[in-house]
Amino acid sequence: MGRHSLPDGYTAEGAGDAPPRRRRTVAIATMLVLAVAAGTAVAAQGGLLSFSESCEDSAVRLSVAASPDIAPAVRAVADQARADEVRSDGHCLYVEVAARDSYKVADALARGDKAPDYEVWLPDSDLWLDRAMGNGDGIPVAPGDSVASSPVALAMVPSASRTLGWPRKTYSWAELVASAMQSDKVRLGAADPARSATGLLALASIGASSDEQGGDSDTRVAETAKVLAQRMSDSDAHVLETLAQDSSGAEEGNPRRNQAVLLSEQAAFTHNADSTGGGKLDLFYPKDGTPLLNYPYALVNEPELTTNESRAALRFMTLLRSESSQRTLAKRGFRTADGTAGTSVVASAGGRKPQPYATSAAAPPSAAALQETLGMWTITVQSARLTTVVDASGSMATLVPGRGQSRMDVTKASLIQALSQFTPNDEIGLWEFATTLDGSKDYRKLMPTRRLGDTAKGGATHREALAAAFAALQPVPNGATGLYDTTLASYKEALSTYVKGKFNALVILTDGSNQDPRSISRSALIDQLKTLTDPARPVPILAIAVGPDADREEVADIAEVTGGGGYQVTDPAEIQAVILQAIMTAGQSGHAAGE
Repeated sequence: MGRHSLPDGYTAEGAGDAPPRRRRTVAIATMLVLAVAAGTAVAAQGGLLSFSESCEDSAVRLSVAASPDIAPAVRAVADQARADEVRSDGHCLYVEVAARDSYKVADALARGDKAPDYEVWLPDSDLWLDRAMGNGDGIPVAPGDSVASSPVALAMVPSASRTLGWPRKTYSWAELVASAMQSDKVRLGAADPARSATGLLALASIGASSDEQGGDSDTRVAETAKVLAQRMSDSDAHVLETLAQDSSGAEEGNPRRNQAVLLSEQAAFTHNADSTGGGKLDLFYPKDGTPLLNYPYALVNEPELTTNESRAALRFMTLLRSESSQRTLAKRGFRTADGTAGTSVVASAGGRKPQPYATSAAAPPSAAALQETLGMWTITVQSARLTTVVDASGSMATLVPGRGQSRMDVTKASLIQALSQFTPNDEIGLWEFATTLDGSKDYRKLMPTRRLGDTAKGGATHREALAAAFAALQPVPNGATGLYDTTLASYKEALSTYVKGKFNALVILTDGSNQDPRSISRSALIDQLKTLTDPARPVPILAIAVGPDADREEVADIAEVTGGGGYQVTDPAEIQAVILQAIMTAGQSGHAAGE
């Protein structure tokens, strides 16, 4: 996803070999600060600025929303800056730091329905920046550089780590998790990947590692997700509370007590600092690389910031990367932004040779890989019930540039590929639509919404019958797009057949706007959807505009009424990834989980 510009049009160029998901702006920020300092010196010599005025009178005030783990260290740096009367453009720098969960900030910024009360955001991972940017309709976020890092590892109480050969035995991510799951003495827990960067990065790493092993990787990762879901915690802080408290790792009668948890090195450092004896944790660092929490520094709603606020924010970013501030961060268990750590940090966190704690960090997963992982988590942990509604109008016969296939052919292949991501307990159905497709109706039900593992006619499974139905879809010659009537009819049925405890949703794919002059109007459709939506039976519409002729804004307006969203793909081959992204996004919104 794209990045917004830094203040005053500065951008991060010449990043060299730096990972593409990180924006190396420190040189730019430094030049800016030096330029500001030089200008300030000239102004002071000319008597334009007075350094005799009190800090209270001249201060530039900033509010920082920081991830709870790094907030205390950032607050310590801010307090010291205030005590030292650190200045920006001659103005004292007063920074207030509030601890806020990264996922909550990301979701609020993506919604964009309320102006933020902070100018700087410091989440624990840049994956939250991508989530905050969403479809580009929310509050703008301008990323700066990382100010710290912490690798994601697997922490165990001593009794459990010894059963797996710690510290001498090393494992890949897939091997380590498989060994932990196979041991009767190790119960494994994690924070919800939808709310925890640690949990999501670890799950993505397990998936990538499993792919390297070959075989049925998807099944193995889904099984891991199922196990983690049984002992899932809402946040990283809560997952620590699930750990067994005594040296034996046992608290009989309480199945929520874990002997192993997916955790950041810094979280283990903090836990160990507050523990004694057998309460301390040992860390396994997988040999195929540990992903990093990278704590990106970002300006929020930059167009609304004053020049003084923008420059003060960059001044504070530079201050956080200074040698003295890095010492403050290290004392609280953080590594430098490039992943370098002193032995005291590692040892205090529970690392010991020959565990590969100094190995280069794993390459960060792409935004698409993270979306796919989170989509897999959602449909694995909470079974899905989806009705898929596919545009069969004549325009679906249009060739996709560079492919030699029609939009319909590429759409069918992508849907069949997406089908493989769902479990036998998931329920999926199929409708098609085009004008006068079924008498006076613009739509036709081809397959009922049933469990993929159920037996269909002829002895095949519903999954196999549905795949065949996808493959048989054909554009209707001269058929136009009957979008509005189809949306209303399919939504009413999805509501009437709602299944409690599943992720219920309506997936609509269309390559054009409504073309049926006899149909309900757009405004009337939206009004009816507003009336039909029921918080007790949430069914978000996930509308995907396929191709350059489709109108994402139109489908988004319709979908958002139901708690869903609109998406655009220029190539129908992207449909699989977008469906998983849409499921993940709707699941995070809280509209899709009926209790």
